[in-house]
Amino acid sequence: MFSNDKGIETLQQLFIEVKKYLALQKRYTQLEIAEKLTILLSTLILVLVIIILSMVALFYLSFTLAYLLAHLVGSLVMSFALITCVISVLIATVYIFRKKLIVNPMAKFIANLFIEDLGKKEEQYGQ
Repeated sequence: MFSNDKGIETLQQLFIEVKKYLALQKRYTQLEIAEKLTILLSTLILVLVIIILSMVALFYLSFTLAYLLAHLVGSLVMSFALITCVISVLIATVYIFRKKLIVNPMAKFIANLFIEDLGKKEEQYGQ
């Protein structure tokens, strides 16, 4: 098939280069995954911290509003009940619109995080 040893040597060199290329691609993929997971986890931690701090602020705000409303409605119990109803309506609203408010933005964020780079790579290599 090959007329001389130079063809075999070239084939061996090609095999070595392909092997190096595959090892580099594996390493690059690992780094890409690590980068994406870092972004994803840091965003998750940031959102959790914001949610926890918001809950604490809402807790104190609801107590403040309840004591302020006590003078208007005539009873502290009634003002706490009113604040509870308002918060319950907010919870129900978030639950009803959960796809629009939570699921779709999260899916879009994750899709952009992982799929955006694939589109850039395809444009780079003309695929």
